[in-house]
Amino acid sequence: MKKSLRERLAILSDAAKYDASCASSGTSKRDSRSGGLGSTESSGICHAYAPDGRCISLLKILMTNFCIYDCAYCINRSSSNVERARFSADEVVWLTLEFYRRNYIEGLFLSSGIIRSSDYTMEQMVKIAKDLRLKHDFRGYIHLKTIPEASAALIEEAGLYADRLSINIELPTDAGVEALAPQKHPQNIRRSMGELRQKIDEFSEPTFRRRRKRFVPAGQSTQMIIGADATNDATILGSSASLYGRFRLRRVYYSAFSPIPDASNVLPLIKPPLIREHRLYQADWLYRFYGFDIAEITAGRKDGMLDLDLDPKLAWALENRERFPVDVNRADKEVLFRVPGLGVKSVQSLLNARRYRRLKIEDLVRLKISVRKVKPFIVTDDWTPIKLIDRANLRELFAPEPEQLVLL
Repeated sequence: MKKSLRERLAILSDAAKYDASCASSGTSKRDSRSGGLGSTESSGICHAYAPDGRCISLLKILMTNFCIYDCAYCINRSSSNVERARFSADEVVWLTLEFYRRNYIEGLFLSSGIIRSSDYTMEQMVKIAKDLRLKHDFRGYIHLKTIPEASAALIEEAGLYADRLSINIELPTDAGVEALAPQKHPQNIRRSMGELRQKIDEFSEPTFRRRRKRFVPAGQSTQMIIGADATNDATILGSSASLYGRFRLRRVYYSAFSPIPDASNVLPLIKPPLIREHRLYQADWLYRFYGFDIAEITAGRKDGMLDLDLDPKLAWALENRERFPVDVNRADKEVLFRVPGLGVKSVQSLLNARRYRRLKIEDLVRLKISVRKVKPFIVTDDWTPIKLIDRANLRELFAPEPEQLVLL
């Protein structure tokens, strides 16, 4: 019996949760039945950030969870026994427009399993984006997960209608891809990412005669699954750094591997804690915006793994105590960036404030800086940590409280 549109939406929105290029809000359930506009309850709605920093609601679905590939880490692999469903291109267009008209969403995040062939699947996804833009004058945000094996012409056409394209690198190493996804080829994935970067560069060239055309204004990103093999965090972050430099990615998304219930004989692996995914995002942020090298972020442990109990900047500071305390009235921006508890905005606020007066602890409070976190690492006009930075148990001041285990 053919599934209803609502049933297929439930299946394909749930299947899309494994695509990590936008994040769920985790907010309370609300709807507009008692007044107002919008809802947080509808299937497939998630929140993501637009290029200008706005938080926007997206309809996040797969076109289908049928797939001809048998990647061992994927819940939708061909040998999995999950319930299958598929939307036509016209149904995805209709859903997007109806959700938009009801003020549920501001855009679309679309991915898909591979059906028939890479080119056929990509053609369907391009048709959806093209119809939304040209037939319905849809001006909302569109993010397409493209198929790396698809032709360069199709990926280029997708870029004319999508705000962002992403091509999944899949795993941190080529060896991991070859072992767990033998039907996919790392060199083809990187080739597609490189071709997309070249097209983005061409369309952004001021002298390019087609410069008036809009082409992937939010750039390209990728997703990397972590925990499906034994790759350590240092290798993962090193791979990400290489991708950022080579393809000028806007973002690498990390997705913690979740074991597949029926794949115990294929991947007998233990699920990594989600906190590892969080620490990788934090370390990635330090590399991209705070001037840290990957080697120094991961130097704290011999096994190349990040400390799960402490954020990477704090863990680095505790391993490099000789660099502290830092005088907030004299230190330059790059040094202040390395102080635990100081972010990009708070550092700029400090630099602005100290032009007019010498800063004290009360000034940090007014700037909404976490004094508890920064005090061991800074000097102000009225504060010196004296021996605090040298305390043997300094780590214990920041480590999370032990949790009582629950017996099941």
